[in-house]
This record gives sequence, structure tokens and C-alpha cells, in this order.
Amino acid sequence: MTIDWWTLGIQAVNVGILVWLLGRFFWRPVAAMVEQRRAAAQAMLAEAKARRDAAAAAEAEIERTRTGFAQERETILAAAHAAAAHLQAAALEKAAADAAALTAAARAAIERERAAAEKAWAERSSSLAVEIARRLASRLDGPAVRAVFLDWLLAEIRRLPEAVRLAAATSGAALEAVSAMPLDAAEQARCRRLIGEAFDADPPVVFRTDPALIAGLELHGPHLAVDNSWRADLARILADLAA
Repeated sequence: MTIDWWTLGIQAVNVGILVWLLGRFFWRPVAAMVEQRRAAAQAMLAEAKARRDAAAAAEAEIERTRTGFAQERETILAAAHAAAAHLQAAALEKAAADAAALTAAARAAIERERAAAEKAWAERSSSLAVEIARRLASRLDGPAVRAVFLDWLLAEIRRLPEAVRLAAATSGAALEAVSAMPLDAAEQARCRRLIGEAFDADPPVVFRTDPALIAGLELHGPHLAVDNSWRADLARILADLAA
């Protein structure tokens, strides 16, 4: 077998030219295109990574915000529960105080009504008792009763302080003897004499009738008033019963 060196050399030259042409007009543009595509891909990857990082950061921020919202919600709910509990306690306390005040007011009103009713019944009973006593006593007036009241009047005069007795006896003004029934001349003379002896003087005495006394003999003057009658006694009894 012989080798055709010319043919081999021409083919080698052709291969070299082809390689040079491919390297110049094909591989360089393709490599440049590949490099551009690679750079674009790198840029896209970098952009995607940046967006992914941004998304992750945004997601973390959202998560922190959600956590903050949850904490704030818990805080608000806790504050609302505490406020509601406080308002409920205050409302219950106020309701209890109002109920206690109403109960106290009702008890006070009942007590006032009871006291007023008891007082009214006591006054009515006392007035009725005094009226019964007055009607019974009014039937007993007579000389004997008047004599007893005269003795009581003289005893009251003697118990007066000496200065009061002296002023009443020496004032010059007439003393007024008041009886429930008119006194005849003999009774008036006797009363005038005994009253003078009780005063150790001779004061002027005039007589007047007042049926409202029921029974008794009273002595009035500028400086004294001796209440000595069943009217005065019944008035004192009524005052004691009403007290």
C-alpha cells in the first residue's frame, strides 16, 4: 500500500482550513452565544436567588408581624377580660350596695310606719282613757270633792318658796280662784280665809268658774299659777302616756 502524500497533505490543509473556518466563524460565535446564555442564566439565577431571599425575608417579616399581631391580640384579649371582670365586679358591688340601701330604706320606712302607728294608737288610747276619766270625774264634783281640792291647793301654796308667796300676797293685785262649779258665798268666804292663812297675809281673792277644769280649785296671780284640777292632772297623765 502506498501513501499519496500529496493527497494527504491537501486533505490536511483542507482540515486545517476547515478547523480555522469553524473556529473563526462558528465556534467563537457559538462560544460567545453560549457565554451570553451562561451569563444570562447566571443573572437569572442571581435574580431568582435575590427574589427568593427577598421573599424569604418578606415571609419572615410577615411571620414576625403575625407573631406580633398574635401577641397583641392576646394582650388585648387579656386586657378586655380584665376590664370585663372589673366591670362585672363593680356592677355586682354596686348592685349589692343598691340592694343593701333599698333594704335599709325599706326597713327604715317600715320602722317609721310602725313607730307612727304605735304612736297614733298610743295617742288614741291615751286620749280615750283620759276622756273616759274626764267623764267619770265630771260626775264626782261636789262640796266634798271641792273641799279636798281646797286642801290640796292650800298644801301647794305652803310649799311655794317664801319669796314667791310674799310677792303674790303683797303685790296688791287680786288672786283669782278658779273652780269647775260656782262656789256659794259661804264656800267663797271659807276659801278666802284659808288662802290668806296659807299666805300668812290677806291678799284680795276673786272667784271665777271654768267648767273645763272638770273638778278642782286653781289659783292664778301675776306671780304664780297653782294648777290644782283634774284637767291639769289628766293633761299630765296624757303627756306621760305620750312620752
